[in-house]
Amino acid sequence: MSDFLLPLYLTFKLAIIATVVLFFIGIFAAYFLAYTKSKLRFVYEALVNIPLFLPPIVLGFYILVIFSPASFLGKILEYFGIKLVFSFSGLVVGSILYSFPFMVNPLVSGFRALPKSLKEASYTLGKTKLETFFKVLLPNMKPSILSAIVLTFVHTIGEFGVVLMIGGNIPGVTKVASIAIFDASMALNYKLANFYSLVLSLVSLSFLMFVFFINKKFVSNDRS
Repeated sequence: MSDFLLPLYLTFKLAIIATVVLFFIGIFAAYFLAYTKSKLRFVYEALVNIPLFLPPIVLGFYILVIFSPASFLGKILEYFGIKLVFSFSGLVVGSILYSFPFMVNPLVSGFRALPKSLKEASYTLGKTKLETFFKVLLPNMKPSILSAIVLTFVHTIGEFGVVLMIGGNIPGVTKVASIAIFDASMALNYKLANFYSLVLSLVSLSFLMFVFFINKKFVSNDRS
């Protein structure tokens, strides 16, 4: 693959992997947040939403410090041959932490919007909690699931501060499109920067338009 297209390939590869992993983590985290009666729920919600309020460069710095070879966790990972700093794997971990609220919050809203009678009716019919989760709750919150997936994907392809701190700028390894845009701008190559920016903008706009279109159809079907 040419050096010209490689940043785009890495960007979409990163976004797909992070979105898939986040979906399987986020769906259970969202279920817990939506239905827990713990008095510490506000603490859990605050922890989930920290990436929304911290500057990305700050979050990236702390991720870098935590996973650096000099840290306790970094030494454990290094013992098992796992390197996260300045690697694509590190970008995935950083993206998962940074985009976590974008996956979890729409799913929490989806769970909370479901009628309470839905779960009760399922249990009354003899369904287990697992069956109720997969066969009753999830099928009835498709718009929320779609929104969570698309928001996470779109958010991930636009990351800069976090991926720069944890991954650096290694061509073919960690140099994603956002980093390529920065490099091109610094080199006064505005034509190249505009190309990458235009591709990311069009992809993001297309996905968002798709979500709004599908959700509108769901709303129309519910009303009818």
